[in-house]
Amino acid sequence: MKNKLTYIIDDDKLTVKLMTILIAKSEFCEEIQSFNNAQLAIDKLKENWNNSAILPDAILLDLNMPVMDGWQFLDEFIQLPKQKEISIFIMTSSIDPADIEMAKTYQVVKHYIMKPITANKLDMLCKLIANLP
Repeated sequence: MKNKLTYIIDDDKLTVKLMTILIAKSEFCEEIQSFNNAQLAIDKLKENWNNSAILPDAILLDLNMPVMDGWQFLDEFIQLPKQKEISIFIMTSSIDPADIEMAKTYQVVKHYIMKPITANKLDMLCKLIANLP
């Protein structure tokens, strides 16, 4: 699977900037769209849901955000009718074992990655995405 569009959903501007730089250097995807809260991202997904060509291939999702947190995003996301396989990777500073276990209950979550994001972690994500059906 070729990863063309990735959504970064994170309220920390510095994290988004660093992730964007690393993603560009690693050629993880062709295009990045960032959202500083999950509500904006879910609204964009709903707006574009009938056109799979403009839906993301991957979503890098933070958990702890104002307005709508990552769990609320996932709960809304799984209610959307399946139009396209979108890989969601939780990227968070949370080391809470309860969060790690909770992430496993969502089939759409492909991996739980602890911040900070590194080139090695992005390389692992590229390999994970390449091996998805």
